[in-house]
Amino acid sequence: MRTLMWTLAWKNVWRGRGRSLVTAGAVAAVVAMMLVMYGFSGAMLNGMFQNLTRTTGHLVLRVKNADEVREFDLGLVRGVPELKSAIVQALPEADVEAVLEVPALLAGASRSRGVVLMGLEPDGHLMKELVDKYRVRGAPPTDGAEWTAALGLALARALQVDVGDPVYAFAPGTDGLGAAAFTVSAVLDLPESTMEGRTAVLTLRAAQELAAPDAASRIVVFLPGLKSLEQSGVLEAARRRLQPLVPSGYEVLTWREAQPALAAILDMIKPMMLIYAVLFFVLAGLLVVNTVYLGLVERIREFGVIIALGADRWRIMRLVVLESLLLVTSGAAFGGVLGGLAVWRLAQGFSLPGNLAQQYAEFGLPVVMYASITPGQVVQVFAFAVLTAIASALWPAWLAGRLEPVEAMRHVA
Repeated sequence: MRTLMWTLAWKNVWRGRGRSLVTAGAVAAVVAMMLVMYGFSGAMLNGMFQNLTRTTGHLVLRVKNADEVREFDLGLVRGVPELKSAIVQALPEADVEAVLEVPALLAGASRSRGVVLMGLEPDGHLMKELVDKYRVRGAPPTDGAEWTAALGLALARALQVDVGDPVYAFAPGTDGLGAAAFTVSAVLDLPESTMEGRTAVLTLRAAQELAAPDAASRIVVFLPGLKSLEQSGVLEAARRRLQPLVPSGYEVLTWREAQPALAAILDMIKPMMLIYAVLFFVLAGLLVVNTVYLGLVERIREFGVIIALGADRWRIMRLVVLESLLLVTSGAAFGGVLGGLAVWRLAQGFSLPGNLAQQYAEFGLPVVMYASITPGQVVQVFAFAVLTAIASALWPAWLAGRLEPVEAMRHVA
């Protein structure tokens, strides 16, 4: 009996072949579009996550509640060499770097600006990310040339200096020298204009000698295998391994806790995609309702005869629902193939057209992105399709179940 119902439902769908093809095509377009949109959102999320963690790290060890500390010396992590050694032993696969940020006055020959002197390890991720990646001219600071500094392009213009010119840093009230002369070794075209106007990059050793020997503002941990937001379990496992090593007064934060505002922006993307999915499937559902209802109107006399011959009204209703399911699932299957192929192609790497890639880089998007979609998102799209089929068939099925045989057989379409 079930096979007969499915066969009859399929024949009824193909009675209005043109109408059915248009509706199935619309469902296929929605499914394909949602898979591509999920793939694109995955590319954006993972790209922004990777860009963000390249400069913040995946885990950060710092003074507890460091954001609320106003005194420079109270916000410092002391005993950096010992802490780094302990972290490397606990996480041998990780890259561990110390960062020292010193608020200072930086002066050229005739002008001065309040800046943040950022002390970075010469061979570390952060030095490569900030200096090697954005260097316009010159060479990065190295331990062989400690008293050199790389300046943001806007800062260099404000001080009226260029590569090879001297600049003078003043950091009074610190534990180091408090003042030093540096030679500009490079100029950086940084992606954020505010950062470009107030950042000078030094070697970590030079920054420590200037302001805080053997200390750092934070110790940053990079986990090479962590590439997407979906790997939160790996991140938490690494943090649990570090917790026993953290001295009193310090804390280990994930990138989310260290950058809550940026994490909140990333978390908004998934709910937005869910809203888009609901809207698109509602529109597709209206087309399905129209197709199923018109098919019902054309067959009112047929349904009247079937009911008069003793057919159960629930069976008539199930037949209408089956027709809707066949219509939607066939379109969804075709759309799934198209969307899957599109996501596979985008997963090889793509860029936004024209100057959009460079413009969106200001907001943390990488120039080249890679589409990514999770099994849960695929299931979600097809679950929406099935729910759309059932919901769209409820009203026509209810009408079919309420037909009176005599009135139905007299009906003229």
